[in-house]
Amino acid sequence: MKLVVVSAGLSVPSSTRLLGDRLAGATVERTSADVQVVELRDLAVEIAHNFTTGFPGTALGAALDAVASADGLIVVTPVFSASYSGLFKSFFDVLDPDALAGKPVLVAATGGSARHSLVLEHALRPLFAYLRAVVVPTGVYAASEDWGAEGLVERIDRAAGELAGLMTGLAAGRAASSPVSLPTQGGAEPVRGGGFEVVPFEQQLAALRPR
Repeated sequence: MKLVVVSAGLSVPSSTRLLGDRLAGATVERTSADVQVVELRDLAVEIAHNFTTGFPGTALGAALDAVASADGLIVVTPVFSASYSGLFKSFFDVLDPDALAGKPVLVAATGGSARHSLVLEHALRPLFAYLRAVVVPTGVYAASEDWGAEGLVERIDRAAGELAGLMTGLAAGRAASSPVSLPTQGGAEPVRGGGFEVVPFEQQLAALRPR
C-alpha cells in the first residue's frame, strides 16, 4: 500500500510538515505502507502555470499521479484567514475531480491559535466530501501551544488508527475480489469471481429442459 502526505507548509522547518510526518509515522505503525511526501511549497510555480496553461509541469504531474494512485492520504495545511491556504486549495483545484473518489483521507491543520480548530469541520471536511473522498472521523488540529502538551499525541494516534483501518479494509476487499473470467465455449462451467458464482445462462436453460 502507498500512503501520501500532502503538506502545504511554507517555512523550513515547518510545523505543518512535522504534523504530517507524525501522522504518517503513527499510521505506518498500524499498517504496512510506503510513505511519499508531497511538499506543495516546491510546486507553487508549476501549480500557477497549470492554471494558465492547462497542463501540469513534470514535478506537479508526478505529485498529482502520486495522490491519484495512493491507497490513503494525509493532507495538512496551515490556517490562513480562518481557512486552508490558497496553495493547498490550488493543488486540489488542478487535481482530477475523480481522483479522490472513495479514497481514505485524514485531514489536519496547524495554526497559531486554538480558536481556528474548527477549520477542520468548516473548510477541510466539506472540501474532501465534495471530492467524494472518505474522510476519517477524527481530524487533527495543532495550535502552537499544543506541541508538547497533553492531548495531541492521543489525537494523532486515534486519527492514524482510523486511517489505517480504512486503508487495510479497502486493500483486503481488493485482494478478496478477483476478475470474473468468461465461461469456456459452450458455457459448461460456472464462473467464480468476486466472492460469488455466475452460472452461464445456457446452463440455466439446460436445467429447465424436461428430461
